Amino acid sequence: MIMEQNIFQLQYALDTFYFLMCGALVMWMAAGFSMLEAGLVRAKNTTEILTKNVALYAIACIMYLVVGYDIMYGGGVFLNGIGLDGASDADALVGAVLAESAEAGFDGGAVYSNAADFFFQVVFVATAMSIVSGAVAERMKLWAFLAFTVVLTGFIYPMEGAWTWNGESVFGLYTLGDLGFSDFAGSGIVHMAGASAALAGVLLLGARKGKYTKDGKVNAIPGANLPMATLGTFILWMGWFGFNGGSVLKLADINSANSVAMVFLNTNAAAAAGAIAALVFAKILFKKADLTMTLNGALAGLVAITAEPSTPSPLQATIFGAIAGVIVVLSILALDKAKIDDPVGAISVHGVVGFFGLLIVPLTNSGASFSGQLIGAATIFVWVFCTSFVVWFALKKIIGIRVSEEEEYEGVDISDCGMEAYPEFTRG
Repeated sequence: MIMEQNIFQLQYALDTFYFLMCGALVMWMAAGFSMLEAGLVRAKNTTEILTKNVALYAIACIMYLVVGYDIMYGGGVFLNGIGLDGASDADALVGAVLAESAEAGFDGGAVYSNAADFFFQVVFVATAMSIVSGAVAERMKLWAFLAFTVVLTGFIYPMEGAWTWNGESVFGLYTLGDLGFSDFAGSGIVHMAGASAALAGVLLLGARKGKYTKDGKVNAIPGANLPMATLGTFILWMGWFGFNGGSVLKLADINSANSVAMVFLNTNAAAAAGAIAALVFAKILFKKADLTMTLNGALAGLVAITAEPSTPSPLQATIFGAIAGVIVVLSILALDKAKIDDPVGAISVHGVVGFFGLLIVPLTNSGASFSGQLIGAATIFVWVFCTSFVVWFALKKIIGIRVSEEEEYEGVDISDCGMEAYPEFTRG
């Protein structure tokens, strides 16, 4: 009996620690998004995009702590019920954990600290908001963006999270899990949701000046720092192991440990295949090896495999990643044709490919159905897009969301932040 209890205590400690380390890896994705976006915007908008990324991460953490986690999982406002997992004291916590572990069995469901669960979930919220930041770059007012961040991280995302990962019914009408919806680590729940919010903002915001000519020509506006964008991509690639690996929710038994290893393997394979496919496809289309397309191809592979990284074979994961790499190039070109200006390709990478990721789940996971995936995708998109559109529209009417033409020309670094990222290059 004592031996069994000690094993359960060790299992709880291992699974909680694993959760926390994966959360830390996902938190590091905030640095990845910052570097990627800072590299793909023009030098005159660098400070502002970095400010946005730091501020959105901080706001996401606070809003999810105040009310978001409670909406999504019921952790209490200000997480008032999360200390000691709701137990009255440390001894009661031990007793509750041992009872829950005994009920689950050694190789049953995961038992871990609720505080670790919060930490792991909150970095996902920040990821969803980071997607928006790049899409609206170079022409959105900083404070309008931050005001939207409060609403998305505190209300919009937690609501759809409750319907999906927490299994609650959608306004009492239907339950996605019962329909055969499955999204392992968030291709739809996180990535497509972030892209849906971004699309609503971009449609109301309009394109950057000079991006599209009256005769329909698309002018490329190159980023200022491609080494930084490449670094950002590698940081995201690394962080994604926590994103997908942590979503197994357990490590401390043979089957779970093997599942984690397969998730890491498939995540890496999909990213690599996405990068190669985008590189080759861009070479065929443009006769040049396009670095930005290659970077977005790697990210597309990662987004595609996120919906189900545990059930595909390594070959299937590689194929899925390669298809995603081609899709993202086509999507970026199609959005430009439609005059939807997305400086970093976020809507294509996270939205279009996020939807593709949901659609391929039933190919390897018999518990999911195509109809369930389609209904789930539609639910996420309609909810996030419509609520985001309302919020963006309200902000547009109340405080305005776009900087003036003069401020856009000078760069939002000066107008919003009062400093430049690279002053030595512009001043004598």
